Amino acid sequence: MNNVANIQRINASELEKGLYYVGGDQSQSSSWHARYHDSAWVYVGGLSNRLTEGDVVCIMSEYGELEDINLVRDEDTGASRGFAFVKYGKQ
Repeated sequence: MNNVANIQRINASELEKGLYYVGGDQSQSSSWHARYHDSAWVYVGGLSNRLTEGDVVCIMSEYGELEDINLVRDEDTGASRGFAFVKYGKQ
């Protein structure tokens, strides 16, 4: 099962159990959404494995000021795996 399908399965299960975070007191929620509610991290997928951190920064900075980037790389080869996480200065 790929990551997106797995997340969709988890979301459906949380919704069915009434755990899905929709606002209010985050500390009362068991959903994984509550943990990242105030996060400024964004998943960026479908990237060419030829892009560098600098390329991703250039592209994603069009949407706001970036504070951090994690371009996920293969442990053995060091090549980009085609996705990254970027953190914006403001949520």
